[in-house]
Amino acid sequence: MASEITIEQEDPRRADVERLIEALNAYNEGLYPDAANYHLPVDALASPDIIFLVARMNGEAVGTGALWLRTEWELGEVKRMYVSPKSRGSGVAARILARLENVAKDNKVKHLMLETGIESFEAIRLYERTGFSRRGPFADYPDAPLSVFMEKTLAG
Repeated sequence: MASEITIEQEDPRRADVERLIEALNAYNEGLYPDAANYHLPVDALASPDIIFLVARMNGEAVGTGALWLRTEWELGEVKRMYVSPKSRGSGVAARILARLENVAKDNKVKHLMLETGIESFEAIRLYERTGFSRRGPFADYPDAPLSVFMEKTLAG
């Protein structure tokens, strides 16, 4: 039976979604020291300037992604991209990212930015494959040696 994948805006404080966020935090904490992790806490992800998406496969939460509308810098920042290990390779991450891009366009965002870690090879490949290019730090990020900063200019 084929898997049904849905991607919808949801509250990040749902128990099954919080488990995904905790798994992402644990993954990042295994790769990087605390000072190099710029993740937003769950309550911040529920703020009005963040659109938080959840991917579900046959109803089960398997991935997340968020768009932070950072109007003070006139950009949209991709945050909290994560797909559970058992669902990787299924195209979920690319679908979440495409949906975030559409949400950004709907919100008149012209530039998508993101920060990821130098050891996040799969994520970097995804971002490069979908048109992101490397750049220097943006917004209030420091020029950190463990960070990779990327951007994508959105058409129209």
